[in-house]
Amino acid sequence: MPTPIDLLKTLPAPDPVSVAYSARLLDHIRAEMIAAGGAVSFTRFMDLALYAPGLGYYRAGARKFGPGGDFITAPELSPLFSRCLARQCREILDHLGGGTLLELGAGTGIMAADLLQELRALGSLPERYAILELSGELRDRQRQTLAERTPDLLKQVVWLDALPEPGLRGVILGNEILDALPVERFCITPAGPRRLNVEWSEAGLGWVEGAEDPEVTAAVMRIEAELGRCLPDVYTSEYLPQLESWLRAIAEPLAAGAVLLVDYGYTRREYYHPKRTTGTLLCHYRHRVHDDPLILPGLQDITASVDFTAVANAALAAGLDIAGYTSQNYFLFGCGLMGLLAEIDSADTVRYLEQVRQVKQLTLPGEMGDRFHALALTHNLELPLCGFAVRNERGRLQLL
Repeated sequence: MPTPIDLLKTLPAPDPVSVAYSARLLDHIRAEMIAAGGAVSFTRFMDLALYAPGLGYYRAGARKFGPGGDFITAPELSPLFSRCLARQCREILDHLGGGTLLELGAGTGIMAADLLQELRALGSLPERYAILELSGELRDRQRQTLAERTPDLLKQVVWLDALPEPGLRGVILGNEILDALPVERFCITPAGPRRLNVEWSEAGLGWVEGAEDPEVTAAVMRIEAELGRCLPDVYTSEYLPQLESWLRAIAEPLAAGAVLLVDYGYTRREYYHPKRTTGTLLCHYRHRVHDDPLILPGLQDITASVDFTAVANAALAAGLDIAGYTSQNYFLFGCGLMGLLAEIDSADTVRYLEQVRQVKQLTLPGEMGDRFHALALTHNLELPLCGFAVRNERGRLQLL
């Protein structure tokens, strides 16, 4: 395993402004560690690294999305993703007789712009398009994107500082949201499960095994009970401690409609597979992917794969129904992806081949096709959803 210094040598060097931002964030993290006795939980470290006001990865001003950032999401890869998603939204909005679309964290605003354009073409514009976005820098980018791509529809869009009050009818959208929620990291030792904390020493940030903790022990015992087996010794993984409260908060405003979540992850049995001994943490920096979250604080995205079984069970506890679960490729096929491709004149060779390339990236195994999954959670909505018509793998979630 490469040391942090060896790993840094393989990555592009950050510019001086970024280095200064990172140093300020590190000072902030170090001060909290000292106040806590020398270490903090990984979930707290991840929260600070990503969301510390003015300093965290998602709260500072660095470009994160697209070719000039650290990673590319499906809406930026191809408008076909958003056009397909629009068809699922139209089906729900038409069934409800209209309503609101609420996007959780809209990134650059590309998905919002493409959704609005497609929904207008389909004759199913929402009554309003709400964006819950806490980053001022990202709000500015979203406004700029929408003003450039759909200036006449900008009046449909409102930005929210918090989730709306109960009564929302429509669709709540979350594309690659769950993977950025701070996770708790644990290891299985001969003495039992232990929380993995992050400490500061003269050598910098490092891992340290915590003492026995009732919360971690209870969480791991619950995972093992649902698996029907013990996790192996010398095993490291994660769980999402705030998942149930997050789902309750998302469910509370929804009077009727659906929550559509698209992200990369696994069912519980796959997530905690005996051979997945080092967990699922990944970091994204300048389109390089590695597994050390303790370097470049504030300059890299830190993510963990989604345990979709845990999400579905938390949704049930929050009063939502599980309408569908499938891989991204089957979701897009159900929403009419191949029909959209067929609309393009194959005689326009350059454009057609580019669209084919995008379809392959969105749907092929090994690309986004089977790594990403779609989960539909509904409330007061009796409607078969087109995105899960080709293949609905809800049964694989093994719900409680």
